[in-house]
Amino acid sequence: MAVLTAMRRILVLGDESESILPLVGAAGFELVTESPDVVLTYGGDGLLLHSEREWPGVPKLPLRNSRFGKKCEPRTVQEALDRLARNDLVATEFSKIRAEVREEVRIGLNDVVVHNSRPTSSVRCRVWINGEAFGGEVVGDGVVVATRFGSTAYYRSITRSIFRAGLGLAFNNSTEPVDHVVFSEDSVVRVRVTRGPAIVAADNDPDTVALEDGDEIVVRRDAGAAIILSLPDR
Repeated sequence: MAVLTAMRRILVLGDESESILPLVGAAGFELVTESPDVVLTYGGDGLLLHSEREWPGVPKLPLRNSRFGKKCEPRTVQEALDRLARNDLVATEFSKIRAEVREEVRIGLNDVVVHNSRPTSSVRCRVWINGEAFGGEVVGDGVVVATRFGSTAYYRSITRSIFRAGLGLAFNNSTEPVDHVVFSEDSVVRVRVTRGPAIVAADNDPDTVALEDGDEIVVRRDAGAAIILSLPDR
C-alpha cells in the first residue's frame, strides 16, 4: 500500500468530465492541466490506461462513466471527492511491465502483447522464461504477458482465469493447445518471432512496434508502479 501526502491539485480526464468540474472545485481542489497531485479519470478502463501512460506514477482515481469500466469505482463523484479530501482512500501500488525490442521500449500496466499484424496470417514464435524454453514453436495469433492488474482483461478472455500475484503468459488462438502459466513477477520473458508479420503493443497504446522475422522481445518488470486510489469499503 502506498503512503500518500495531501493531494490538492487535480487533473480531470474524460469526454464528459466537464459535467463534474464544478464538484471538484466546490470540494476545495485546484483544477490543473499539468503537474497534478492526482489524476481523476471519468470514463472506463481504457482512459485509466491512457492516463497512466501520460502521467506515470501519479496517483489515479478512476471513476466509472462507462459500463466497460471494471477497474473504475462505481461510486458517485461526490463521495469519491469527499473521501479524497479527507485522505480516506486506499492507495494500492501495481507493478508494470516493459517490452524491449531493438531500441524500442513499451510499458504496460495491463499487459504486453505480441500479435499477428495481418489477420489472414498467423505468427510463429518461441518463448523462454528465465532462459528456459517454454515448449517449442507456437503458431497462432500471438502471445500475451499480463500483470496481476491486467489478468482480468485480455489474459482472462483467453484463459478464462485470473491470478493474484506474479505474471501470466497466455497464447492467443494457437493451432495446438498450449497451457497458460503464472510465474514470478521478477521473471524475464523472451519472445522470438520466427515468422511474422507481427507487432508488439502495451495496453491500449496505439503506438505499436512492427516486428521482423528473428526479432526478440524481452519482457520484464518495470521499475515504475501505478498507484490506484479506491474507496476503503469496496
